Amino acid sequence: MLDERSKSLLKTLVERYIADGQPVGSRTLSKASGLELSPATIRNVMADLEELGLIASPHTSAGRIPTARGYRLFVDTMLTAQPGIIGAESRPIETLETQLQPDQPQRVIASAAHLLSSLSSFVGVVTAPRKPSVFHHIEFLRLGDRRVLVIMVSPDGDVQNRVVFTAQDFSQSELAEASNRLNASYAGLSLEAVRERLKSEVDVLRGEIAELMNTAVKVGTEALEQEEERVVISGERNLLTVQDFSHDMGSLRRLFDLFEQKTQLMRLLDVSSRAEGVRIYIGGESQVVPFEELSIVSAPYEIDGQVVGTLGVIGPTRMAYDRMIQIVDITSRMVSNVLSQK
Repeated sequence: MLDERSKSLLKTLVERYIADGQPVGSRTLSKASGLELSPATIRNVMADLEELGLIASPHTSAGRIPTARGYRLFVDTMLTAQPGIIGAESRPIETLETQLQPDQPQRVIASAAHLLSSLSSFVGVVTAPRKPSVFHHIEFLRLGDRRVLVIMVSPDGDVQNRVVFTAQDFSQSELAEASNRLNASYAGLSLEAVRERLKSEVDVLRGEIAELMNTAVKVGTEALEQEEERVVISGERNLLTVQDFSHDMGSLRRLFDLFEQKTQLMRLLDVSSRAEGVRIYIGGESQVVPFEELSIVSAPYEIDGQVVGTLGVIGPTRMAYDRMIQIVDITSRMVSNVLSQK
């Protein structure tokens, strides 16, 4: 626990560093904090904060900068996002909201990613709305020894085909029985619901029928995951101009690899979609995107009250968190309103 004097100095140091991008020295801190403290007292407090891992002293400067842990304490206990902090900048959001249509979800999320990037000057990222994982009809066709073609039809007529290898060889009559059983008992349900029901009903099903049903659920889930580009990213090149990254080509290369592969981002944003409101990851604390110099401000968005995706801003740990929170929050509301026809 920090006393009020230490909190005040830490808050001032973080705000100054976010604004100026330069390590903050004792003299600057004394003037900016408004506290009547001697330089020696301020140095002692700084030493204590550094020992706690909240600030660090770069080798090339006598000043201090916040650590990821210091930013986290600042965001959790010292940050107060004031309404209207982005002011007139919210007008593009309001204008875009009137131009977008709910029957164009890909355009909506692409526009949202671009908007997040342009307002933040960092990287905007949006996950596409998840399609409901429901199947209308399924068939199994024998191709040969332990090779089966799975044909799955969605309610809107979309057809997915997958060749799977089974643990045992099935006759076509056994495959037909499994198809009929699955269509009669589970058609119209989501794949998640089918998976849960199979867990409880597996004891009353013949082993081979249960295996085929589980295979069908797995195929359907994989098909949905591979069906479309789930992540839209805009503004990666903005990071080339960020002072925190511009002199470290190794960090930039790792960041661009992250955007290229997208898998880690998907995992992080899927976790974020299960949280209410704006969520902030600082440094490597997410353990999914382990970059000490990176922060992510994200929020879920909804369609008719149901969370279907996540959007956010990715940038350096030295970002104006109060401003980013409002940008992300307002954009998530805009996307939810458009897709819900509100």
